[in-house]
Amino acid sequence: MSKSFLREKILCAGLQLVHRRGFAGASVRDIIEAAGVPQGSFTNHFTSKEAFGLEILELYFARSREAIAGTLLDETRAPLARLRAYVEASKGALLQSDMRNGCLLGNFTAEACDHSELIRLRLVEIFEEIRLAIAQTLKAAVIAGEISATLDREAVAGFIVSSLQGAILVAKAQRSVEPITVYSQVLFTTVLK
Repeated sequence: MSKSFLREKILCAGLQLVHRRGFAGASVRDIIEAAGVPQGSFTNHFTSKEAFGLEILELYFARSREAIAGTLLDETRAPLARLRAYVEASKGALLQSDMRNGCLLGNFTAEACDHSELIRLRLVEIFEEIRLAIAQTLKAAVIAGEISATLDREAVAGFIVSSLQGAILVAKAQRSVEPITVYSQVLFTTVLK
């Protein structure tokens, strides 16, 4: 097996395992076993578990960027339809894992920020990138006349990111999409009316 193939195998298996068990709940040994690679493979490719954690965050967020591009940034749809599609995509991702995995970004925030400044800072950057995409969508919604021009788009975009993450965590705890459904109803009937 090539070095790059082994590395990719560790990242993919590790991402799935960490998403399922949590960062602390997935030991290096567990990751190696899940990937089916020799023990020394991890240290050959990653300087630490923290470095590995940063890389799986990037892998996960690359997939999230695809969802953002296909929803929030899809200018073939009306702006609020894009935002609604983004929320629905989040709900769909939860349903794929039977409500067990949640969002890796939220999971890492809850679990790793106290132990890794590098991971915490990267999460801040990621959430800001998402907030900016939502703010851009809200600006388009103002231009399209879908929402009021007096809406504080920057603050509401931050609220949307934070409250969606909270709804996802509660949905994961309840093993039900109901918190996201309620969040969506309040967002579109009260916050963005």
